[in-house]
Amino acid sequence: MTASLEPANSISFAIVGTGGAGAITAGSMLIEAAGKAGYYGLLTRSVGPQIRGGEAAALVRLSTKPAACMSKEFDILVAIDWKNADRFIGAMPVAEGGLVICGPAAGDPPRAIRETDCTIIECPIGELAKSVPGGRENMISAGLVAELIGMPLEEIRNVVSGKLASKGEKAVEASHGCLEIGAQTAAGFDHTCRLAAPEEGSNKRWLITGNEAVGLGALRGGVRFAAAYPITPATEVLEYLSPALASVGGALVQAEDELASINMIIGASFGGRPSITATSGPGLSLMMESLGLAAASETPIVVVDVMRVGPSTGVATKSEQSDLNIAVYGFHGDAPHVVVAPLSVSDCLFTGQWAVHMAETLQTPVIVLSDQSIGQARVLIDRPADITFMTRRKPFDADGEAYQRYAITADGVSPMSTPGQAGGQYTADGLTHTERGSPSSARSDQKEQLDKRHDKIARFNFGNHWGITEGDSARATVILTWGSLTGAAREAIDALQDEDIPVRLVSLRQISPFPEEPLKAALAGTKRLLVVEQSYSAQFYRHVRSYIDLPFEVRQLNREGPYEIGPDEIVTKIREWNDQ
Repeated sequence: MTASLEPANSISFAIVGTGGAGAITAGSMLIEAAGKAGYYGLLTRSVGPQIRGGEAAALVRLSTKPAACMSKEFDILVAIDWKNADRFIGAMPVAEGGLVICGPAAGDPPRAIRETDCTIIECPIGELAKSVPGGRENMISAGLVAELIGMPLEEIRNVVSGKLASKGEKAVEASHGCLEIGAQTAAGFDHTCRLAAPEEGSNKRWLITGNEAVGLGALRGGVRFAAAYPITPATEVLEYLSPALASVGGALVQAEDELASINMIIGASFGGRPSITATSGPGLSLMMESLGLAAASETPIVVVDVMRVGPSTGVATKSEQSDLNIAVYGFHGDAPHVVVAPLSVSDCLFTGQWAVHMAETLQTPVIVLSDQSIGQARVLIDRPADITFMTRRKPFDADGEAYQRYAITADGVSPMSTPGQAGGQYTADGLTHTERGSPSSARSDQKEQLDKRHDKIARFNFGNHWGITEGDSARATVILTWGSLTGAAREAIDALQDEDIPVRLVSLRQISPFPEEPLKAALAGTKRLLVVEQSYSAQFYRHVRSYIDLPFEVRQLNREGPYEIGPDEIVTKIREWNDQ
């Protein structure tokens, strides 16, 4: 890769190595330093299914503008070693003319690298690290990348000092020394890939993951209790909430399994505490019976499902959108509830807060369908706007009359007492019941309560939060997607705009109840519709078709994980269609 004549507005690099080599740590430090320098960015990680060891990689994109998704190809790849790389190198293709740096002791590069028209530079990363007492290869790698892209080394030193302070002065000095040696070594290369300077006056960015953001949103929404059983890739939601809840007088309990965790939050919510749990597909499957109990007893709870590749254990560390069906249709019987999906890492904050608002207001379970690609992605973003919802359960006020917990009201939502409240006693269980809460087998009570639970959600004003529409309504070609693929669709539309191919975007945040009328309005004037989703069986497309007609030419771009659909695939699909 010859020296760039002009600095690039976006650069992508990967640091790979065996698990434990510190590749992800190096990438994390680089993106944090970039944020302090005023850049935007995105870090995703590629790891194997094992608990320890195996392959590991930090995939990083830095940009002068917000980065909606990972790049198709990487400008720089640094290999601490090539062990197990064949299993995951396909997720990080090196661009033609790109630069690959690896040591002679790392082993032979994988075939995918050797067959790429890239420049391979042998650099004795291991030997350079050994030249510093206590030195590590990942810090040499960080220094190499910093010099190649033109990032100020001082920013990285400051990050390293903060991260390693607890390990003592010697550890900090060793890492600083490795950064210097790495940078000096890269300065002697005949290749460079400079990142353009951030805009003047750029503020320091927020550095946050989707899992942290949804936890913060839940906290802002009023959640004060969480119970969960750790599961990849949702565990970080709990890791964030544990100290955060304690700081506001709340609590988190690690349950013995997923069934215990959801039953704990149902109990806590029954006791008056807004509550949440986080899981992934296998855990959501186990929670279904208790989700039905929450729906029938009208107990507000939030369940965050950070989706991964299934079925069964599947690929726990990779992303897919294949839990849509179970989230919407998995309850037995008729159990109206709400399902929403964040559209980006920053949107996880809003969606998490909105989910709590709806659960508490409607007294119903709300499922948040995040996924691994945004849940575990670490991004540099502008600070999201603060949102305030008037979240409040409809309270019970004793008025001398017998309390009817499930009274039929104009909005379908009944007053909810808390245990011990005078006059507020009622029977709470999953049986069909009367307005008073007494168990009943009468058809009239069954229908009345089914109507009530349906109507309260159907009447709720979801406002303009159902999704987003972007682009001129005169554009007859539309990309319809949902959740985390919104970022890839946005970047695809930007690229198509450069080719004078006008396309607009419609992306759903509200999955159930289905936003029929808003979506019909958003699709008005459409002639061509491309439905994009990360699902082998096209669950989203079939879900949409079950509610509305699509009276125009429709094509689909859907496939399974573990590799995510990128902007280039969407562009290719639209371009081919446009040429016909």
